[in-house]
Formats: sequence, structure tokens, C-alpha cells
Amino acid sequence: MSSFTHFNDQGRAKMVDITDKTTTIRTAIARTSVQVNKVIYDKITQHEIEKGDVLAVAQVAGIMAAKKTSDIIPMCHPLALKGVDISFQWENKIDEYRLLINVIVKTKGSTGVEMEALTAASATALTVYDMCKAVDKAMIIGPTYLVEKTGGKNGDFKREEELNELV
Repeated sequence: MSSFTHFNDQGRAKMVDITDKTTTIRTAIARTSVQVNKVIYDKITQHEIEKGDVLAVAQVAGIMAAKKTSDIIPMCHPLALKGVDISFQWENKIDEYRLLINVIVKTKGSTGVEMEALTAASATALTVYDMCKAVDKAMIIGPTYLVEKTGGKNGDFKREEELNELV
């Protein structure tokens, strides 16, 4: 028998049974970024991308992705999310323009929302890429990571270092 919770006695994948887990408030914060060139930065901030308002569309895509996480990550439980908030911030250095994407997901349930937050962050970044790829395909996505999570029997988690500075 495996000590991993996502494997059954035969060593095959299974969805973990959470029926006996305590219902608590669960939160997760995930972060990613998209590095773009000055042309894309200017076009996004001046609303000149032909496909539309990049950040508005990416924000909606991220929220939709959070809600559909269990449809694309096989062992995730379908969750009734109570809130998804996606925010953006530009970090500009000499000849480097990075869109920071911050996602907060909340629910009250028997399992955490880390995967929903990470999926939302990823889909948001991918949508930015998709909407801007006609201008330049050399954009860089990531790193994508969990910043913190609260709730559940395993307790809280808070990342010590900021990964965007490591890129």
C-alpha cells in the first residue's frame, strides 16, 4: 500500500475521499508573471491590442479556469468557489517589462484551493500570451507558484522568498 493519498492499494490513481474531512475556510494565493517587450507593454497599457482589452479578457479567463480546474486536473475535486480575485501590477526595469499576476481563491469546504489558484494564474498568463502573440512570440511566462494557503488539516503555508525576483 502506498503512503501517497492519490494511489489505491494496487498503486493506481484515485481521487482522494474527502467525505470525513472538516469543512473550513480555505484560501490560496498564487502568482505568475509574463515578461513582454516595450511594444507589447505600450499596446496593453494604451489598449491598442487588436483582440481587445488584454487584462480584462485575461482576468475573466483566469476566473473561468479556477471554476473549471477539476475538468482539466484529473484528481481535483469539483469545488464551489466562494471568491476569485485576480489583480495585475507592472514591474518595469531597464528594457524589461513584467506583468505580475496575483490570484486569490477562497472557498468553504473539505479540500484546499491551491490548484484552482495555480490554474487561474496559468490561464491568465496564457491568455495574455495568446492576445499578444501576433506582436511578439518571445514573451516569457513564469515562474508560477503558490504564495500561501490557509485552512485544512495540514495547516497554513507561506512562501519565504519572492520567486519573481529570481528570474
